[in-house]
Amino acid sequence: MARYDLTEFLQKTQEQDHQEGLFELESDRMLEINLNGEVWTKTGSMVAYVGGIKFEREGILEQGVGKLLKKAFTGEGTKLTRATGQGKLYLADSGKCIQILKLNGEAIFVNGNDLLAFEPQISWDIKMMKKVGAMVAGGLFNVRLEGHGYVAISTHFEPLTLICRAGQPVRTDPNATVCWSGNLQPEFKIEASLKTFFGRGSGETFQMEFNGDGFVVIQPFEEVAFQQAGG
Repeated sequence: MARYDLTEFLQKTQEQDHQEGLFELESDRMLEINLNGEVWTKTGSMVAYVGGIKFEREGILEQGVGKLLKKAFTGEGTKLTRATGQGKLYLADSGKCIQILKLNGEAIFVNGNDLLAFEPQISWDIKMMKKVGAMVAGGLFNVRLEGHGYVAISTHFEPLTLICRAGQPVRTDPNATVCWSGNLQPEFKIEASLKTFFGRGSGETFQMEFNGDGFVVIQPFEEVAFQQAGG
């Protein structure tokens, strides 16, 4: 077969049914959802679908006044779209790597920018960072997810998990922090000895400090700084 032959390309890139269940990875950067019911997705993440699927943005009062007020404060919070029906749904998030997590009663926090999809039976709530104010533009909120079912998150490049232990706090850049275990409550710290050259102007660097037993997932990328530079 000739190199770069069209047939070879089609065979190499054709969709594959891996029989992995509701969520499966077509590639590191493409999520396939074998939908038979409904699922919550990040608004704007749909790239294709096959079958009878309808899309509906989250109703303004659907999740209650409390979440509505949080969204108003965070500047929309995380935007969600409900997909309902039966078929195959393909999601992507600006070429980011996708990770599938199965919750078995656990709780996790996910940065609002990095939440891609989750099953409807999983309970969720928007959580505000305490004592943040306007310190970190665009990084003020995260989503707490708890229950039984699948969650998909997205990361810029390959993620790294740091184990957090009591008495050994972990500090991270907020813009590189993707998710963490539900029992951890991070606090923001100011490291005045570190200088920043990204236009924040104060000469201070803000960090998230995690204390206790759990985990923190980071990515080798400062997401908000990139969006500001390109926006």
